[in-house]
Amino acid sequence: MAVALFDQEATFAPELEAEILVIACGAIARELIELRRLNGWDHLIIECLPAKLHNTPGLITDAVRQRLDRAEGRYQRVFVGYADCGTGGDLDRLLAERGIERIPGAHCYQFFAGGAEFLAMHDAEPATFYLTDFLCRHFDLFVVRGLGLDRHPELLPQYFGNYLRLVFLAQTDDPELDRRGQEAAAYLGLGYERVATGMGDLETSLARFAGANDG
Repeated sequence: MAVALFDQEATFAPELEAEILVIACGAIARELIELRRLNGWDHLIIECLPAKLHNTPGLITDAVRQRLDRAEGRYQRVFVGYADCGTGGDLDRLLAERGIERIPGAHCYQFFAGGAEFLAMHDAEPATFYLTDFLCRHFDLFVVRGLGLDRHPELLPQYFGNYLRLVFLAQTDDPELDRRGQEAAAYLGLGYERVATGMGDLETSLARFAGANDG
């Protein structure tokens, strides 16, 4: 099954009609699809917004609002597959108005690593740049080209001069992604560390939501 394209929306639905909708960031589409498969959550419809919103957090809340408006009255329950993700609390205010739950945490790094674990990691070295599986796969698109470093490499010290290390928060055990993470760290001139997180709080929060009507 394909995952969401960077600049397009995508819906991943089971063959049977479902009552539960997950509106999520395209950057975690692969993980959501895998969790649904592994756990047999065939009652979930996963609808992903463009992953490029990852770089424009000011647009996330409006994009989610539009999707919620379209979904109103069509599903028994809706879950939002975003953390705060740089919306400055705007997403939470919208979801509080609608009575809708989201993934806990400030961003995907925190919910993949786990809340307490991420805070401890950050406190140990605040000057850390983080990658997930998705960002390792698409480092060139979202970091190099996304920040214009392909056109203006002289800006690299301005963006990353205060960082000391790159930590790859790995959702899977993939040597190719580990290699890409090391290459990304070398490109940025940073030390490299890989931390295996699995799905972290993404799995636990989605499991709680998906099974809310069980029993």
